[in-house]
Amino acid sequence: MQQMLATRRSGVTQQTGSLREQEADVFRCVNYGLKATLNADAVDQARAIADNRRLWMALEAAVLHPANQLPEALKGSILNLSRMVQKEMDLQTRDIPFLITMNEQMIAELSGDPG
Repeated sequence: MQQMLATRRSGVTQQTGSLREQEADVFRCVNYGLKATLNADAVDQARAIADNRRLWMALEAAVLHPANQLPEALKGSILNLSRMVQKEMDLQTRDIPFLITMNEQMIAELSGDPG
C-alpha cells in the first residue's frame, strides 16, 4: 500500500511502457522514498535504505544472470556502480544525497536521457 501511494505521489506513470522505462519507474519510486527521508527519523531512513538495497541487489543479480545480453563493458560498469552504492549503504552514516544522485543517473540512462 505504501509503495502504491509513493508511486502516485512521485508522479510515476501507471501506463505500461518499455521495459527500460518500467525499470526507470522502479528507480523513481525508490528514489522518492530516499528523498522523503532526508529529514526523517532513523526508522524511516532504514526502510528507504532497505528498499534501495533490494533494488541494487536485484540489478546486480540481473546483470550477472547468464541470459543477460548487455555488452561486457556495460555489465562491468553497472556492477562497479552497484557495488559502490552498496558500500555506501553499508556505512553507519550514509550519504543519502549521494544515493539519490546515483539513482537519478540510472533513471536518466534508462530513460534515454544521459544528461
